[in-house]
Amino acid sequence: MDIRLPYSRAGMMLHLDESLDYEILESAIQSMPENEKSEDEIVLDAMAHPIHSPKLSELAKGRKRVVIICSDHTRPVPSRHIIPFMLKEIREGNPDADITLLIATGFHRETTREELIGKFGEDIVAHENIQIHDSRDMDAMENLGVLPSGAPLVINKTAAQADLLVSEGFIETHFFAGFSGGRKSVLPGVSSKVTVLGNHCAAFIDSPYSRTGILENNPIHTDMLAAGQMAKLRYIVNVIIDSDKKVVHAVAGDARKAHEAGCQFLRRYCQVAPQKLADIAISTNGGYPLDQNMYQSVKGMTAAEAASKDGGILIMVSDCGDGHGGEGFYNALKDCESPQALMEEILKIPQAETKPDQWEYQIQSRILIHHKVIYVMCEKYRSMAREMGFETAGDVDEALSMALKEKGRDARIAVIPDGVSVMVKRPQE
Repeated sequence: MDIRLPYSRAGMMLHLDESLDYEILESAIQSMPENEKSEDEIVLDAMAHPIHSPKLSELAKGRKRVVIICSDHTRPVPSRHIIPFMLKEIREGNPDADITLLIATGFHRETTREELIGKFGEDIVAHENIQIHDSRDMDAMENLGVLPSGAPLVINKTAAQADLLVSEGFIETHFFAGFSGGRKSVLPGVSSKVTVLGNHCAAFIDSPYSRTGILENNPIHTDMLAAGQMAKLRYIVNVIIDSDKKVVHAVAGDARKAHEAGCQFLRRYCQVAPQKLADIAISTNGGYPLDQNMYQSVKGMTAAEAASKDGGILIMVSDCGDGHGGEGFYNALKDCESPQALMEEILKIPQAETKPDQWEYQIQSRILIHHKVIYVMCEKYRSMAREMGFETAGDVDEALSMALKEKGRDARIAVIPDGVSVMVKRPQE
């Protein structure tokens, strides 16, 4: 059997001999019943029927300073199908509203004008008031109090001082927050560096509940949810997209209830249940743009981790043409005595002293403690990957041959064509 895996822009073929014991784990989002509505109509229908909330036009009445938190350049949110309708409805309810589009960069770099035009179009960029959040600019922040974890909630002043705070976003599985969307617009979206680092602390990342698709008892989600409530995030429009980045579902309304409804909808399509745990698990990071570096590729690797036996071999098919993706991430793995030693060091770091990139190399260490990882990546950075503790291969067929040589031809194989789009429900060993 031949399977085209997402890899960079072109893809990569995996050739599976029919004599092998394998199963394919993929999201059912592509097999959803075809929606006769256009992307715009899907969003407008959700906004016409908000969940546990008045319509946005009603909320906007009498509200002078209205802030819409918008996703940044790192998220494939189809803002052209959301923001124009949110602006229109706000102005229908309050023509005099002073509206700001606040770009939720979280801990990322500033979004460029070209990227803004790509998200919103020329007209919105030219005529709307757009501010870009900078998590490191403490003069632009306001302290709203203390989160359940004890970390301070310090967020962008524009959001904190809004008379009405709303947001756009999209919902997908997330490898430690459970799901993206909803409350993540506030934390990490428009939060300060100190708040983001506190939320991504070692103890929270170490929790067995800080996993893909888990919200209940997830300490990272709990603090994010509290942040949204403390910031008075009143209303959201969140979408679910397919592999072509097209809107297939939307929810609008109360920041918590609408998000929960969206997560519940997505769970029905993205949850996969292997028949049994694998000796060899093959995953990807969904191809370009998500497989540009190793830092981001930890996400797709966690799907293979969830599908594999302890001691199983994970094959990560990710181009990584931009290299490691984070100096702290690279140096921590390259310089450590062993993944176990690195993990022990990380777990001693207090919440208030969390370091940038720490959460990513903590999760990577967790994987490397229990699994050999073979990276299928661009030739340019293979030696770097080996410095960081990975094995490498030129293509996925070579990697599979390497794994089969170690595990035997009767090894159980799990193939996960898109590791960032699925929630693996781990079977009993």
